[in-house]
Amino acid sequence: MHISLIDWAIILAFFLISMLIGVLTSRKAGSSAKEFFLSGRNMPWWLLGVSMVATTFSADTPNLVTDIVRKDGVSGNWVWWAFLLTGMLTVFVYAKLWRRSEVTTDLEFYELRYGGKPAAFLRAFRAIYLGVFFNVVIMATVSLAAIKIGGVMLGLAPWETLLLASLVTVIYSSLGGLKGVLLTDFFQFFIAMAGAIGAAIYVLDMPEIGSLDNLLSHPNVADKLNLFPDFNDWNLVIPLLIMPLAIQWWATWYPGAEPGGGGYIAQRMLSAKDEKNAIGATLFFNIAHYAMRPWPWIIIALSSLIIFPQVSDMQEAFPHIPVDKLGNDLAYSAMLTFLPTGLIGIVLASLIAAVMSTLSTHLNWGSSYVVNDFYLRFLRPEASDKELVAVGRISTVLLMVLAAVLALALSSALEAFKILLQIGAGTGLIFILRWFWWRINAYTEIAAMIISFMVAIFFESINPRMGIIEIPEHQDYLKLLYGVGITTIGWVLVTLFTQPEKDEILLSFYRKVKPAALGWRNLLNKYPQEQQEQGQLPLEIALMLTGSIMVYAALFAVGFWIYGNVLSAVIASIVALAGGLIIIRSWKKLKMT
Repeated sequence: MHISLIDWAIILAFFLISMLIGVLTSRKAGSSAKEFFLSGRNMPWWLLGVSMVATTFSADTPNLVTDIVRKDGVSGNWVWWAFLLTGMLTVFVYAKLWRRSEVTTDLEFYELRYGGKPAAFLRAFRAIYLGVFFNVVIMATVSLAAIKIGGVMLGLAPWETLLLASLVTVIYSSLGGLKGVLLTDFFQFFIAMAGAIGAAIYVLDMPEIGSLDNLLSHPNVADKLNLFPDFNDWNLVIPLLIMPLAIQWWATWYPGAEPGGGGYIAQRMLSAKDEKNAIGATLFFNIAHYAMRPWPWIIIALSSLIIFPQVSDMQEAFPHIPVDKLGNDLAYSAMLTFLPTGLIGIVLASLIAAVMSTLSTHLNWGSSYVVNDFYLRFLRPEASDKELVAVGRISTVLLMVLAAVLALALSSALEAFKILLQIGAGTGLIFILRWFWWRINAYTEIAAMIISFMVAIFFESINPRMGIIEIPEHQDYLKLLYGVGITTIGWVLVTLFTQPEKDEILLSFYRKVKPAALGWRNLLNKYPQEQQEQGQLPLEIALMLTGSIMVYAALFAVGFWIYGNVLSAVIASIVALAGGLIIIRSWKKLKMT
C-alpha cells in the first residue's frame, strides 16, 4: 500500500507530541518515586478513566476481537464481555477500599493484609512474577499486534516495527512517569477512537461491501451476527456464554480485569484524589470499554469475511508476511490497507497510539513492582528517591527489550489470551474474598499461585503430549473448568489447615481499610472494643448488578441500532438509561471516608 507524505506527517506529528508530553512532565516525575509511579495521588477521575480505556485499547484488542468474530461470530465476544461483571464489582465494592489502603502498589497490599516471611516472600515473588514475567507476556502480545500491523500496512520487518514502536514509548514512559503516561493516554485515546470509527465507516463504503445492509445480508456474514450463541448447540453455548458468565469472570485473573481490582487498574485507583474519584474513574472505564468501543472493530471484522474469507486469501495478498504470523487476527490490519490518503495516516497513528498507550502503562506498572516491591523493599531500603527513579527508568528499558524478544516468538493474540486465562484459573476468588474473610492468609495465595501454574503447565504442555486426560477439541473449556476446580479446592484446604494471620495484623488492616464486618466477626468478637463496620455491601452489590445490566443494555442497544432492529434497540436504550438514572440517584448514598 502507498503511504503519502500527508500520512507520514500525521504519524510524525503524533510521535513528536507523545515525546513532548514525556519531556514536559519529566522534571516533576523525577522528583520522587511516588510522583513517578502515582503522580502524587492527586489525579481526577476523568483523566484516570480515559487512561484505563486507552490502555485497554491495545492494538492487540481489535486483532483479538477480529480473531473471535471470524471464528465464533459476534457472540464469541462473551469470552471478554463477561469480565464486565468483575469490572463493576471493582467499581462499587473495591475502588474505595484500594484508595483507603494508601499503598504504593497493589503488591504492597500483601504486607498490609498478611505478616511475616510468607507475606514478604509473596510480595517479592509476585514483584518478579507479575512485574517481569507476566507483564512481559502481555507486552509481547501487544508487540505482536504491532508487528502484524507494521508488516501488513508498512511492509516493515518485525524487528523494524518493534524498534520504532518501543523507542518512542520507552522515551516518554521513562521520562514522564505515570503522569506522562496519563496525559499521553488522554491524547492517544481520541486519536484511537477517531481512527477506529473512521476506518469502519470507510470500509462499509468499499465497492466490495457497498453498505451496512449489504454487509449484514452477505452469506459470509449473516450467520455471525447473533449477540448470543445458538442455544440449540451446547458445544457453542457452554464455552462462549455459560463458562464466561458462570465461572470465568470471578475465578480467573487477567490483567485489566482482575477480580477485586489490581494491576494497572489498582495503580490508577491509588493515584486518584480520593475515593469518589477512584470510583468515578473505574465506572467510566467500564462503560467506555464495553459499551463504546467494540462495534467499529466488529464491523471491520465482519467486513473482512467478505474480502478475505479464508486465511489463505490473506497469505496470497500479503506474501511477505511470515507464515507463523498468519492467522485470523491479521484480518483487521489487512482491511486497513484499503484506506485512502489522510485517513490511513490517522488510522496508523491510532494504531500506534493503541500500541504505545498499552506498552507505556505496562512499563510504568511493571517497573513500579520492580522498584517498590523488590529493589526498595528487599535490596536497598535506604535508597534515595533519585536512585529509585533511576532504577525505574532502567527497568522500563529492560522490560521493553524482553517483551520485544518474546514478541518475535508468538504467533496469535488469542493463543496468548487463552494461556493467560489458564495460568490465572482458580485464583480470582481469593482476590475477591481476601478483603472480607479474615481467615485467608499468605499461604492461601502462595498455594493458589503454585497450583494454578502447575495445572496450566499440565494442560498446555504435558497433557497434549501424554494424553492423560482426554479433552475433545470442542470441549477445550474443560481445561479452564479443571483448573478452577483443582486450584480452588487446593487453596481452600491450605487456608483451613494453616494458621490465620496474627490478630494484630488483621486488626490493623481492618481499621485502615474498613471493609464490611460480615466476614470478620469471628475475629472482632474477641475484641468487643472494636467498632464493627456495617458497610454497605448489599447496596454495593445491587449497584454492581445495576451497572452491569446498564452497560450490557448499552452494548446491545448499539448493536441493535446497527442491525436495524429498532424495537429491540429502543428497549435496550431505555434499560440502559434507567440503569444510569438509578446509579446517579444512588451515588450520594455511598459512604466515603
